[in-house]
Amino acid sequence: MGITAMIPDMTIGQLANEAESRWGEIWDENASRMLILLICPRKERKLLELHGDMVEHGQPVITVFHRPRQEAELLEQQGFNPRDASFQFVNLSSPDMGPWLQHLISNEKWMRSSIEIVSVPFTMDLPSQRPFETERILCFRHPTLPALERYHLPFPPSSIPGKCFVSLPRRQAAEFARQQAEVLGVGRLEKKARITQVSPSEMAAAAAPPVVVEASSNMDDMMNDFSTNMLDGMTDEVQSDEPSLVALPMQSSVSKSDDSTLERPIVPLPPGALPAEQNQQSAPAVLPTAPASSNVPIPEPEPEPEPEMSNIEREFRELVIGLLADGVDPADMMDDPRWEGMNERAAAEGFETWPVFLQLAAM
Repeated sequence: MGITAMIPDMTIGQLANEAESRWGEIWDENASRMLILLICPRKERKLLELHGDMVEHGQPVITVFHRPRQEAELLEQQGFNPRDASFQFVNLSSPDMGPWLQHLISNEKWMRSSIEIVSVPFTMDLPSQRPFETERILCFRHPTLPALERYHLPFPPSSIPGKCFVSLPRRQAAEFARQQAEVLGVGRLEKKARITQVSPSEMAAAAAPPVVVEASSNMDDMMNDFSTNMLDGMTDEVQSDEPSLVALPMQSSVSKSDDSTLERPIVPLPPGALPAEQNQQSAPAVLPTAPASSNVPIPEPEPEPEPEMSNIEREFRELVIGLLADGVDPADMMDDPRWEGMNERAAAEGFETWPVFLQLAAM
């Protein structure tokens, strides 16, 4: 699953330009990306904002909503009521389009078509108008909404300002998508070298075969030196074992009787004949042993204290529980006027409301 974050006062183009510095290895600048338009009922906009939390995708997905204002009459001329729908532009990688839309198409029966993104006519004289070339993109809409042939904008889709919702994938999902892109032939499999850059000459010097040959030759030299040193040491030991003549010191005080005593053979005495003090010294020391069983109490680990609940989480839980107690359907809770303000405060404090909402709605 992805992790969705809201970034205010931003455009899709700005985030795409800053993606390398913002998300590092998660972002693959060589991946093929595309722009699509999603049209949903206005009351389901919150579901689209957090859609990335429920979808496995490999690359960051950048979305922004556009609300027609002065150009709304151009939609009404096509028989489309702009107040009934929300329009979301989605910038995503090509391999992620299938997982991103699978639930909408398979379970909710969304319709697929193509739509022209057209610049607003100059006759409308909008202050922020900027012409751009017409482009045709894929469009997916809820089955309760009519089809559209053209969608007018005063500036390119990548320059729509507002709150951008970015869904970042987990690293495992990014690696899986990179492998899928290699299989499908729409991407590349190799990872980016972000830590160091190795020149071709250094790569040639670090090739495997020369290192193996040099290592093997060094190993042969080391074994030869080791064998030579070992033989020399064994020769020295053999020579040191041979008896050598050592001159004894002259003792003038030794008598003939003493010489005869020294020449007698020495007969060892039995152990029992040794003095008591020597028997005690020669006796092996007996180490004290611990008792077989000991009643030493083992301290039980203390339970870890539960993390404190933030004020915004407490308020959000009270709101959802209160609406459930009043019999409000979970799908209609987003129409409550307190919902949008609380979600904006939660996003500012880094609290994810969607998992808590799903948990409370399933109880």
